[in-house]
Amino acid sequence: MTTPPLAQFPGQQAQAARDVNTASLCRIGQETVQDIVLRTMEIFQLLRNMQLPNGVTYHPNTHQDRLGKLQEHLRMLSVLFRKLRLVYDKCNENCAGLDPIPPEQLIPYVEDDSSKLDDRGASQIRSASEERREVLEVNKKLKQKNQQLKQIMDQLRNLIWEINSMLAQKDRRDRRGVLR
Repeated sequence: MTTPPLAQFPGQQAQAARDVNTASLCRIGQETVQDIVLRTMEIFQLLRNMQLPNGVTYHPNTHQDRLGKLQEHLRMLSVLFRKLRLVYDKCNENCAGLDPIPPEQLIPYVEDDSSKLDDRGASQIRSASEERREVLEVNKKLKQKNQQLKQIMDQLRNLIWEINSMLAQKDRRDRRGVLR
């Protein structure tokens, strides 16, 4: 027994072409985007290597060759964009009947009891706010202590200044007494 050629089942072949997996379409779309980026980089490379006709002699053959390559890349780029549009439309068509699932439901939870999670979250928030309040109190006390230390240092500086002034005056008097 031999299997019939595919040409005898055009309906089945067309059905298989239509029922392409959405994941494989996404893969094709990804590869198409990569091809678009590659072609775009090649276009910019060609443009960067082209010389502007600013009085410099250039070879017409080289210029025509580069221009032909540039046009070919641009043509391929438009074909790739059309292909990407077809893939995008087909993916949207395949996903049109699906209900969108909120991302929160896609995340697996360890516990199903949401009240425990809420209690834990609330207690964490309370402990964090208490900790923040304590830190603010400590900072306030620290600023007060720093202010007190600054006042004490200013008083000591003034006292040392007065003592040095009195010693300098006494030293001057003693020198006058020696000179007399």
